[in-house]
Amino acid sequence: MTEKEEKYYLVRSDILPESMKKTIEAKELIERGKVDSVFEAVKRVDLSRSAFYKYRDAVFPFQAMVKERMITLFFHLEDQAGSLSQLLATVAQAGGNILTIHQTIPLHGKANVTISLNTVAMNVEIEKLIQKLKSLDFVDKVEILSSGA
Repeated sequence: MTEKEEKYYLVRSDILPESMKKTIEAKELIERGKVDSVFEAVKRVDLSRSAFYKYRDAVFPFQAMVKERMITLFFHLEDQAGSLSQLLATVAQAGGNILTIHQTIPLHGKANVTISLNTVAMNVEIEKLIQKLKSLDFVDKVEILSSGA
């Protein structure tokens, strides 16, 4: 028995049927804890439960589809004992999965570090992580070099 190959399309919301848009709205209400049940969610968005169950596993907001991504960060650090390990610990506490690390030899008390990480399991937004990293006393600069799936 062969499995049917799934295809995905990126479609503008203005051409989606109303029931698909309402399904996404109902899913967001449930995920954000604004309702206690599917019944309450579909009632609030004026959608039948059968339409909700028909589309719930087939429609997703674009942001949910790009959630799995890699990001590369560049740091300019002061050369202090333990600074790299503290930097890595901060990323790990945020749930970032570090894929690569590159550090230059410190010159004049400064070093450049580039870290690539997978952000799928992060428990904070990337913006908040960057703010936290910038607040470390040995970090002079943080930049996003690249971001992608």
